[in-house]
Amino acid sequence: MHYTPDLSTATDQQVVEWATDGAEAAYRELLRRYQRPVFSLIYRMVRDRELAEDLTQETFVKVLNAIDRYRPEYKFSSWIFKIANNAAIDHLRRKELDTLSLEGRPDATTPDRVEATALQLGDATESPLEELEARELGNQIEYAIGRLRPEYRACIIMRHVEGRPYDEIAETLDLPLGTVKTYIHRARAELKEMLAPLRE
Repeated sequence: MHYTPDLSTATDQQVVEWATDGAEAAYRELLRRYQRPVFSLIYRMVRDRELAEDLTQETFVKVLNAIDRYRPEYKFSSWIFKIANNAAIDHLRRKELDTLSLEGRPDATTPDRVEATALQLGDATESPLEELEARELGNQIEYAIGRLRPEYRACIIMRHVEGRPYDEIAETLDLPLGTVKTYIHRARAELKEMLAPLRE
């Protein structure tokens, strides 16, 4: 059994190696590192805190059961987010939920963090009326994204809400890079069409 006095300074790959060897502390460290980001991703997809908590727990059970199949040449974060995203998409396909939060990550604890992770709809110099209009627009965008098919929704959330690069989205969703770009292009086109009445 491998042992390290300070798991917090180890790389993901090292922690996974210890977890594969059955080190309980390594499992806890992976949970500590990824519970909030995994919950955040799932919550944005399903828009229900209790459900997101259940799916996050389900994700970690799957991760721990499959940890020996993780290949260290890939980023662990991409691997775990892929499992989380699949859990959310599977649920969406079954339930056809259609809402999504764009008001910043649920784990954002400061106003700056909320602002940094929210979808930007206007500039900082808006009047109160313009701010109200932007919030109304935000609700419409939220609804429109909720109507996208789950694969498109996942790509749009990762690209425009989470701010992930295309190649990371491709790796996380296990899709060719070209497919990710196509999905995002189609999703934008659908959103543009759905939101067209608001611009008139």
